[in-house]
Amino acid sequence: MDKIYLIRGQKVMIDKDLAGLYGVTTGNLNLAVKRNKKRFPDDFIFQLTKEEYELLTLQSAISKKPGRGWHPQTSICFYRAGCVYAIWHIKQRNCNTGAYTNNKSIC
Repeated sequence: MDKIYLIRGQKVMIDKDLAGLYGVTTGNLNLAVKRNKKRFPDDFIFQLTKEEYELLTLQSAISKKPGRGWHPQTSICFYRAGCVYAIWHIKQRNCNTGAYTNNKSIC
């Protein structure tokens, strides 16, 4: 299944897919973004709108019934730069403390 979607004319990843790819929880990924808001400017991330969510369901990209813990109203989409930064942040924490691999926390 493809984890890269075309939204707002850009290729993006949804928070739940990016988190799953790197073995962390969606909640912890989003919490890390919220705690480091200045490091994730608008050209790195954006909030998924209701219309964008509907478009994704039409494309069969995501289920019409959000899974436990994932809600389209609070989902964050990552542009390429946001994905790269989030991945770098996760790997940096893994190298320095191991915090991400031990308890799946990235905050």
